[in-house]
Formats: sequence, structure tokens, C-alpha cells
Amino acid sequence: MNTHTDTIAAVATAPGAGGIGVLRLSGSRAAAIAQTILGRTPEPRYAHYTALRDREGAIIDRGLLLWFPAPRSYTGENVLELQTHGSPVVLRLLLARVLELGARPARAGEFSERAFLNGKLDLAQAEAVADLIASGCAAAARAAQRSLEGVFSKRVHALTEGVVRLRVQIEATIDFSEEDIDFLAAPHLAADLRSLAVRLDNLLREAQRGVRLADGLHAVIVGRPNVGKSSLLNALAASERAIVTDIAGTTRDVLRETIELDGIALTLVDTAGLREAGDAIEREGIRRARAELERTDLAILVSDDAQADADLALLSGIAPTAAQIVVHNKIDLAHTPPRSESRDGRLHLWLSVKTGAGLDLLVAALKPHAGGGESSEGAFTARARHVAALERARDNLAGAENALIAQYAGELAAEELRQVQHALGEITGEYSSDDLLGAIFSTFCIGK
Repeated sequence: MNTHTDTIAAVATAPGAGGIGVLRLSGSRAAAIAQTILGRTPEPRYAHYTALRDREGAIIDRGLLLWFPAPRSYTGENVLELQTHGSPVVLRLLLARVLELGARPARAGEFSERAFLNGKLDLAQAEAVADLIASGCAAAARAAQRSLEGVFSKRVHALTEGVVRLRVQIEATIDFSEEDIDFLAAPHLAADLRSLAVRLDNLLREAQRGVRLADGLHAVIVGRPNVGKSSLLNALAASERAIVTDIAGTTRDVLRETIELDGIALTLVDTAGLREAGDAIEREGIRRARAELERTDLAILVSDDAQADADLALLSGIAPTAAQIVVHNKIDLAHTPPRSESRDGRLHLWLSVKTGAGLDLLVAALKPHAGGGESSEGAFTARARHVAALERARDNLAGAENALIAQYAGELAAEELRQVQHALGEITGEYSSDDLLGAIFSTFCIGK
């Protein structure tokens, strides 16, 4: 039996030494189970200190019972929460007891799924629950909390309302197409479309930053052998993670290190020096380095100053959407000061990994790419599917603009706007398939 009306139970908090264990139930039988355990009807939202007993009446533990009747609960259903000592044995015995009383084990993410289905959270907010739990840095946790509070969803809803207003105007115009007045040529329609396009582009950029905050920036360090790639990784990680020698080809495999810059997480990937020579093992390391380049968010090309322009060719296999930073290393040898310069769509930085001069310039440059910087205030987490939906909405909105302005085709514009509305609705779950919901909530942990 696995229906929405079942009463589900799961350990919601992993036990720790001397910590608190939490067992949470949700569903129609939660009230009867609460009364059986407490021996009387529990008072809503009140912490009852009570003995927690097995079927024979033996005490499993003493702890707190909290009762949240529907609809004022996380899931919108009757919810019972039992707080005990954090012993795995105690929690296992307590779980067995509530299963005897009619509950069943919860599936991964089923509590949040029920909250979504009962209208307590929209889909973007539900996903933010998992993002908050999985957040690897302070910035990601804050951003996930903003998504959970509805910051992202409100922006999506505001865009949807604008799209609906335009659809109403255009479809009303189609209904009165025999009138002499050409309503489709009205300047305010074109202005409203352009305003929506600007707002959608802004939201798309913020969602892309939100993905980086949730997943962490993937930055690959590349360059020829012996230019200081591994030394740069060690300097940024503030530890000797990579082996550094004067021997070319020392780095044979991909080395990953997650670091935190002012509360923002990013994954640095040190790769084998890119060159044609080398033995079979080094050639495999070079192949893996190029594979990392194809899917990176940011490529950091490390080069000696004299070779930097020629080494740009090493970025030929980079992902089209990836940003690029060129590090002109070893300025200590030339006795030149640190500096930065933007040209040809790349940021060039002159620094010395050995002395640390100019490393602050690189750290400052990494933060915006990872979703940080001053603009991170108010940032929210997002997922790749949200970005994909916003990109589809952007393309359909451009189609509506073209149909309305260039062709004066109201039917085409209305259909494009319907597609925009549908794409936005996929983000919040207004339009979602069971397969999509299953895929999303299956990634959650048990108890959420």
C-alpha cells in the first residue's frame, strides 16, 4: 500500500552522540497513533513530556511528543513528531512501534512531496528544502533559505501575471479582429513585451548564479607543464593538496579540491599539463584534462607571461558558456607588480603564486563567478531545470515579440505566450508530470 492517504513515518534527524533523534509521522492515522502513545488526546503545538513504550508497555525512552493537526503543519496533514535521545537502537525500536500502529516507512522526499501536493510549498520551494540540507557553504545555505521563503517563486509568479495580462489583451483583440482599429499595433503592447523580456533575462541570469551557488562553481586549472597549476591549487586551498616538483608531467590525473571563499564554495580542478608528448599514463591525464574543459564553468589558464598569448590555443576545447581567466604567473621573476586587465572577453591577471603577490586579485575575480560578490545579496538557489525552463520562456517570448511586431500575427503571439506561461509554470509546479515529481523528490533524503 503506497497511497497519498497513508500515514508515513521516518527518522527525520540523524542521531549523533548525545544528540536528539526525531521521528516524524504524517497522515490520517497520526492522530490515533499520537493518542495511543500519549494515552490521551494531545494538545496542538505543545511539547508533551512522556514515556514512549513498546507493545508490551515497556519503556523505550522518555521524550517529547509534539502534535500538529492539519492543515497547520509542514505537510498540510496531521503531523506527529517524537523527540528522543539520539540512540540508533531507541529510534529503531520507536520506528517499529509506530509501524505496528499503522504507519509505513516514508519514501525519500515524501514529506516535502506531500507539502507540495497539499499546497504548502510550490515545487521550487520544495526543491529548496533539499538544497538547504545539501548546502556546502554559508552563501549556499542563505540562498537556499531565500528560495524556501519564496523569493524565486514570487519573481516567477510576477512574470507569469505579466504574461497572462498580455495574453488576455491579445486574445481579446483576436476576438474583435473585424474592428477597423488595429489593436495589435498599439505601442503599449510592444513596450509591455519588451519590459517582460528584460525582466525575464534578469531572472535567468540570477537563476544561473543560483545554480552555481547550489552546485558550486566548477573551475578547471589548465596550462602547459611546470607553469604553476598545482602551486596555484595549493595556494587557493591553503594546503599542500597537489604534489609540486620541477619535473614536467608530475600531475598525471585530475585532482579536485573544494574550497570556500568568504562563505562561497567552489570546486577547483587541477589537471595534467597540456602537451603532445608524454607516456601512456600522462596522455590519459591530458585526455581527462580536456574532458574537464568541455564541461567547466570557468577555465583558469596558467601561463608564464611571455607565453600567455600563445597558450590561449590551449582553451580551444572549452565549453562555449564557460568564463575564462588568464593567469600570467611568475611576475616575481620579472619584478613587475600585480595587475589586471580585460581584453578579448577574458580577464588577464598578473601575479606570483610563489610569493602570493596578486593572489587577492584572483580571489576577488573568482567570487562573482561562484555567485558571490556584492550582487549576491538577495541571491537564491536554483536548479538546472529552472534555467532550462527560463531559457525556453525567453525564446518563446522572443517569438511572441516577433509575431506581434514584425508580422502582426495575433494568433502566433498568443500561442508563444501560452508556451511562456507553461515554461514558467513548470518551475513552480503548476504544470508538472508525475515522472518529473518522482525524479525530483527521489533525490531528497529520508525524513524530508
